[in-house]
Amino acid sequence: MKHLESNNQEQIIIDEEPDITDSGSYPNERKIDDLLDNCIIFVDKQSGPTSHQIVSWVRTMLNQKKAGHSGTLDPQVTGLLPIGLGNSTKALPILLYGPKEYVAVLRLHNSVNRDKLYDCLENFKGPIYQRPPQRSAVKRITRIRTIHELEVLDEESRLLCLRVLCEAGTYIRKLVYDIGEIMQCGATMIELRRTRVMHIDEQNHFVRLHELSDAIYRLKHENDETKFRQLVQPVEFIAKPLKSITIRCSAIDSLCHGAQLAIPGILKISKGISKHDNISILSQKGELIALADALLSSDDIVNNKKGIACSTKRVIMKPDTYPKLWKNAEND
Repeated sequence: MKHLESNNQEQIIIDEEPDITDSGSYPNERKIDDLLDNCIIFVDKQSGPTSHQIVSWVRTMLNQKKAGHSGTLDPQVTGLLPIGLGNSTKALPILLYGPKEYVAVLRLHNSVNRDKLYDCLENFKGPIYQRPPQRSAVKRITRIRTIHELEVLDEESRLLCLRVLCEAGTYIRKLVYDIGEIMQCGATMIELRRTRVMHIDEQNHFVRLHELSDAIYRLKHENDETKFRQLVQPVEFIAKPLKSITIRCSAIDSLCHGAQLAIPGILKISKGISKHDNISILSQKGELIALADALLSSDDIVNNKKGIACSTKRVIMKPDTYPKLWKNAEND
């Protein structure tokens, strides 16, 4: 049994076989049409338009039939809006697995004791109860969301600048309102910016719409792909934090047609997979084939020769990307 590092995760090699070189492609080497169908753009949303308007603009600029986003931002909210094109829209739920970070500016309606305020903020760390506001895209039922980190970045008079690292689905405006209620002074959020989703932060990956427009112009009118490739990420990028299973070429198309992944089809796994972990299923080239729920741990997979390793939740790769070797094997 061999061990190696991949995406900063230790991998266990169960078996080896030659890759099929004339099917599929390495994520960073896709042809432009294939990239357009399998890419994510981390748009730096400005204040004003809705999230759906931003998606519509991007779809129109690139002449794509299908586009979607993860995590709606209100019109006045700025920051990270992940947009998937074509086939990559099926992978956007990955971004709900990890935390999100926001920077909020709030105004307290009255002056308060600073020690009591900081004690109040400390009490909001951890699990909290929230009920979505009336104007929201989800059912208004009380639910639990986790605040991982809450800190004051700056303060002046009754203005506070907060950094919030929280579970997906947390309403920051409601959090600000609740802080005002606990302090018995009232509070209003006046600015909000999303600065991070999972491992994606604004220092490395955010794209402004005018930058994207310039890159698209070069792509369409000058046949220059360089800038566009710099601004977009292959869909596999958002799956990096997930533990993974790499499978045989002969198992890929059967998985794309709805088959479950059995242990004999596995070549390599991440160390430390536990039952019910969200995992990614990859090709030998690193292509994202599907998202799955682990039915067996890493140790179970290593120590057994039979059994279903995971339950496929969503197939990302299009069928027939790889040959139907599973069908040929049945006919032999």
